[in-house]
Amino acid sequence: MSKINGKIVLITGGANGIGKIMGEKCLAEGAKALVIWDINQQNLDKTLEEFKAKNYNVYAYNVDVASPEDIANNAQKVLKEVGVVDILINNAGIVVGKVFKEHTTREIQKTLDINVCGVMNVTLAFLNQMVAQGSGHIVNIASASSYTPNPKMSVYAASKWAVLGWSESLRLELKAEQGDLRVSTILPGYIDTGMFKGVKQPLLTPVLQPDYIAQKIVNAIKYNKILVQSPWTVRLVPMLRGILPLSWYDFVARNIFGVYGTMKNFVGRPKEEAVPEKEKAA
Repeated sequence: MSKINGKIVLITGGANGIGKIMGEKCLAEGAKALVIWDINQQNLDKTLEEFKAKNYNVYAYNVDVASPEDIANNAQKVLKEVGVVDILINNAGIVVGKVFKEHTTREIQKTLDINVCGVMNVTLAFLNQMVAQGSGHIVNIASASSYTPNPKMSVYAASKWAVLGWSESLRLELKAEQGDLRVSTILPGYIDTGMFKGVKQPLLTPVLQPDYIAQKIVNAIKYNKILVQSPWTVRLVPMLRGILPLSWYDFVARNIFGVYGTMKNFVGRPKEEAVPEKEKAA
């Protein structure tokens, strides 16, 4: 069991949505300190003020996880100002919901920079410290899309397939290290945070409430869960893809469960709530 009590927890994308909820849950579990990384300064200020009013020990940093330099600089600040991170939750992510031919090269690069390279680079910035102290828990938020293709989210799905493969490989590598080093990979369906506004839920697959999945993730830390797949229908996907010919799987996914039509009326977050571009120093 990984204890949260007395630990330093860092959450990327932690100023809003399930990141914020997970942060408060970790603090309620007795975390020594919560470190929030987010690119949205307004959300950072609001969340920091809210948590400080509850006498929580919280540190907030404006970080662009698409920037290796920004990650490295702020990781050094965290080490100096807070200490060695014990629990890292890679939560930051974006989605561009449209067919691939309509993507711009910038949209492709940004999705991969945040969803894939960001997750890896943030982990790299803290991993050696965890190895040196002989303990640590890394939580990587993948997606049910890590298991299945889906129209109008090809680049997002590709990014989450990458996260799953990397996260599971990292877990195996860390098993060979001395000490207690854990990796949990989270594969949720659609979450009701606004990121996937307009999606149609597949058959028997409810849109997850943020508090519910946040608690699932906290429990994964407490009880060292390797994979969290929620709702239960997510577990069916690799099994069906493994036993059915792909043409049959496509038929089931499209015509029975309705997976391939979920993004048809996708809207996403309003433009003013989308991931902002971080201002560069002159």
